[in-house]
Amino acid sequence: MKFEKFIERLQQQKETMLAVLVDPDKFNPELIRLANTSNVSCFLVGGSVLKNGTVKKVVDAIKIISSIPVVIFPGDEKQLSSNADGLFLPGLLSGRNPEYLIGKQIKMAPLIKKMKLRHVPMAYLLIDGNRTSTTQKITRTMPMNPKKIKEIVHTAMAAEYLGYKLIYLEAGSGAKTEIPIRIVKEVKKKVTLPVIVGGGIDSKNKVKRAIQSGANMIVIGNALEKNVYLLAEISSCFSKTISNVSK
Repeated sequence: MKFEKFIERLQQQKETMLAVLVDPDKFNPELIRLANTSNVSCFLVGGSVLKNGTVKKVVDAIKIISSIPVVIFPGDEKQLSSNADGLFLPGLLSGRNPEYLIGKQIKMAPLIKKMKLRHVPMAYLLIDGNRTSTTQKITRTMPMNPKKIKEIVHTAMAAEYLGYKLIYLEAGSGAKTEIPIRIVKEVKKKVTLPVIVGGGIDSKNKVKRAIQSGANMIVIGNALEKNVYLLAEISSCFSKTISNVSK
């Protein structure tokens, strides 16, 4: 029920929520403990290149010290865990590599069923953040040009018509520039789905700009890997959650 309540809150679109992206290769228990006393709505666990079993270990470690929902954001079928509260099943619609449009999802499907993982299909749009991202390298796809706003908006519209339930606009891990406010606003005008924004958000001012853009959830990862105490600084920008109680 934890995942369902989290998704219901996200889909109501009455607030901007905060998600902490956890790269299992850079797992820091201190960040999890700090999240327990911050306004964090969920942990997103995943990475572009991970060893088999790494995600499960990190999911288990998080759940020992936190009751905040743990949601998997997988790069492939090796990044699944039955102990996670749920799964964002991504389709990389910004690229044209069939392996990441449907190939990986086909491999994940029987595992999702076997693990009885609660899941929500998410349209993943990688947008150029002035830095070559790991996602770009691994998927062998090019990010979308942030100046081509109409193309980005039309892709988001197509995602909704195809049945996706979430839109994730991402500039890539460690991006030099975040998703422009105008892009988020234009997407929000044309789709009814919750819009998630991430990449390049590394300060309180950038968090505030993302909130002003209308984003329904903001994802921060790389910046917190560099400075876990940034979480306390940005926490006041978000509504209090009922789930962030330490076990």
